[in-house]
Order: sequence, then structure tokens, then C-alpha cells
Amino acid sequence: MQGMRTSDEVCPFEFNFDAKSFKVGDTVSYRVNGSLEGFPFVGRLVEVHDDHVVIAGDAAEPDKRYRGTRESRPQVDYSEI
Repeated sequence: MQGMRTSDEVCPFEFNFDAKSFKVGDTVSYRVNGSLEGFPFVGRLVEVHDDHVVIAGDAAEPDKRYRGTRESRPQVDYSEI
């Protein structure tokens, strides 16, 4: 993510931060509450609904899905992790 390495490195991800334009396949930066508060996570949207999104966030477990809020950086409840 930006600011984590030297200034000449580019973030390898292209995020969609516009919740109004979310679509399946978009890469998003999402947050998790609880003990993981403050850490950024990267996921891919697999479902987009009016009031929430479903995120595939674990490459090691491709069938694992997290329900998140529909906002620029979706919030996932720690209990889903």
C-alpha cells in the first residue's frame, strides 16, 4: 500500500473506492473490526447488493467469503474471519 516502501515503488493493486460503482470482480481495500482494527486487507468483490458486499479475501481459501458494508472501504465483522 502507499507509503509502506520507498517512494519509487507502485502499489500492485488497483482499488475501487467508489461504493456507488462497485461491481463483481472489483478489488477493494477492506477493514476488519476487533483485534484486527487498523490493518488494511485486500479482497475481490464476488457479490454486490444494495446494502452490503460479499468479499473473497483469502487466496488460501478461495471459497471463504466475508460480508462487508457497502462503503468506500467495506467493514467486515471480526466474527467472520
